[in-house]
Amino acid sequence: MTDAAKKLLEAANALPEDERLALASELIASVDGPPDGDWESAWLAELDRRVEAARDKGEPAPEWSEVRARVLGQLGR
Repeated sequence: MTDAAKKLLEAANALPEDERLALASELIASVDGPPDGDWESAWLAELDRRVEAARDKGEPAPEWSEVRARVLGQLGR
């Protein structure tokens, strides 16, 4: 890591947690490449699969609709 990058990291670590998370997300997005069009549907299918697995084990998931709504909201849907 260059000295400039180390200085940026030090400055970033001084930020509040929510700003560090936002910065980290932006940095990752800047190197991730173009968005995967299938990612959203694959992730939602995985969430549904996990809920079904929990139900099959008899574990309640009363907050699932809340969580799903929050995830969809963050995805802009």
